[in-house]
Amino acid sequence: MHRGKGMKFVGDSRVPGLQHRKPNIPKDYSEYPGKTEAFWPNFLLKEWMVGAVFLIGFLCLTIAHPSPLEKIADPSDTAYIPMPDWYFLFLYQLLKYTYASGPYNLIGALVIPGLAFGALLLAPFIDRGPERRPSKRPFATGFMLLALAAITFLTWQSVVNHDWAAAKEQGKIVAEAEIDTKSEGYQIYDKQGCLACHGDNLQGGAAAPSLVDNGLKPEEISKIAKEGIKTMPAGVFKGTDEELQKLAEFISSVKSK
Repeated sequence: MHRGKGMKFVGDSRVPGLQHRKPNIPKDYSEYPGKTEAFWPNFLLKEWMVGAVFLIGFLCLTIAHPSPLEKIADPSDTAYIPMPDWYFLFLYQLLKYTYASGPYNLIGALVIPGLAFGALLLAPFIDRGPERRPSKRPFATGFMLLALAAITFLTWQSVVNHDWAAAKEQGKIVAEAEIDTKSEGYQIYDKQGCLACHGDNLQGGAAAPSLVDNGLKPEEISKIAKEGIKTMPAGVFKGTDEELQKLAEFISSVKSK
């Protein structure tokens, strides 16, 4: 290039210009007969039919096996054993181990889950290989298999070690009753410590059954108070015979609304 001759621009024919752009024409699928169909109404109708089948099946399942409702949560019931939903059972089980509970509760609640979920989150960024076969990506595959094994094991341990009979009893919906807390029988009931196990409204708890609509006669209740029954030990009642008689009559008279 000589001085004063100006500057010339040279184009590259390999770069397509605007005049060479082709319109966005959809592909012709006529060479694949029977493998294509119209979105409306053919494809969409099939989707709706499949969805309707699953919906009807789900409704039949809920009718045959309704969800187990429990009684209203009572924060004053210290004997209640909480149970999370199934997808949190592995974390629930983790908090039962020595170095993940008690003084180490922070480790079980935050540190271990944080490390586990952080590793799963970073696995795709650490192993960025182009291979799609699991055998070709040992790092990501190993983390995923380890996570699945840990979740499966902890969930299984939580299920087999949980006292389902006690959970069913403590969550049972019981009848409510009008309780006269100023009556002499209720005062004896409170004085003898019955309230701690059977509740302030005689609704029961995890350690004791409900006393509402118990169907027992006063003499039967007196006998249980002296001799005990099942998990209730003998000699719980420490009052006089007169107090025992009034307590038995009070408990026997408690009826639901």
